[in-house]
Amino acid sequence: MTINLTMKSTEAYSHFNRQEWSALAKPKQAALSKQEIELMQGIDQIISPDEVTDIYLPLSHMLYIQMTHSMNLHHEMNLFLNRTTKKVPFVIGIAGSVSVGKSTTARLIQALISQWPTKPKVDLVTTDGFLLPNATLNARNLMKKKGFPESYDIERLIHFLTDLKSGSAYMEVPMYSHLTYDRLQNEVQKVEEPDVVIVEGINVLQVNKKKSNIPEVFVSDFFDYSIYVDADEMNIKQWYIERFKLLQNTAFQDPSSYFHRYRDLSPTEAVAFATDIWNTVNKVNLEKNIKPTKYRANMILKKGPGHRVSDIQIKKT
Repeated sequence: MTINLTMKSTEAYSHFNRQEWSALAKPKQAALSKQEIELMQGIDQIISPDEVTDIYLPLSHMLYIQMTHSMNLHHEMNLFLNRTTKKVPFVIGIAGSVSVGKSTTARLIQALISQWPTKPKVDLVTTDGFLLPNATLNARNLMKKKGFPESYDIERLIHFLTDLKSGSAYMEVPMYSHLTYDRLQNEVQKVEEPDVVIVEGINVLQVNKKKSNIPEVFVSDFFDYSIYVDADEMNIKQWYIERFKLLQNTAFQDPSSYFHRYRDLSPTEAVAFATDIWNTVNKVNLEKNIKPTKYRANMILKKGPGHRVSDIQIKKT
């Protein structure tokens, strides 16, 4: 008998449409101004106030419940073990395809969490900084697989998360420039005693398929809660092409941009070039490495046209 694993996986989730989700409880004193929302938008993504109210306020409240449960459990374990240990950060993982809007989702969640009654210190870490430097990727003939699992310094990411969950007071995270398309050599993000850390990246729910010094430890092992940002591939592809066209008229005009050479492509050439990158790189990575991790997430946010969330799935507890 053949078992449809995808169908079985969906049965592990409670489903909510947009109307059902927006009717759930929201924090009474949490809101973002129009100016704050605009600052969090991506170059190709406009966030409407109702998207924040209908989707992200209930999401923030649900995460607050998760965080409160984690703190209560920590307190109870301290009593049981007769020890006094400091609570380690609550870690949220956010995964999904290139161009699906992970970064905007992460920034929105970060801003709303910072308004919780406990006023937690929230750090946002992207896994782009853990991409291997271009020189290393070139030496390994991996530039055309940038964003695939083998293009990341997973061991360094695991070590960072291990330090984070060990209660380290100070950590440094490598930083990445989307302008030069490479890891920055002399800049780091300082992570100092956070209460909550959001780890965002296409690879955060992937398992380690290659041999390494830590073969049985995955990035997601360190998450207290995980979110997969989903959308139909036709929408993601269109968002990727539209973002490429926008960047062509903005960031690509900078002589220091890695993609400066593509600034003068005609509209037809730009669409053709972006489509080729999607089909040969991003589509392959999505289907082979990213999409198969969707049902490892605690929550799935499904987006429709205009980056508007249409459906939410919550893993049953």
